[in-house]
Amino acid sequence: MGGQEAGPSFESDIKPLFRDKDRERMEWAFDLSRYEDVKDNAEGILQRLEDGDMPCDGGWPEERIATFRRWSEGGMAP
Repeated sequence: MGGQEAGPSFESDIKPLFRDKDRERMEWAFDLSRYEDVKDNAEGILQRLEDGDMPCDGGWPEERIATFRRWSEGGMAP
């Protein structure tokens, strides 16, 4: 009663999902380590994750995609 489960946050849950290699490969478009960049591009990032073409060297497991989806659909907490 009264306990509210907090959704994922960028700093603790989303940012760590992206490896240095992922950040380097996407720096031409946006910075995966910057909250504002990921927030502004969340819909496209989620689509590419779901399609399995991001990251470039192989798709994420479903639990990682689900975490990103919960974050992007749940208000995108910093």
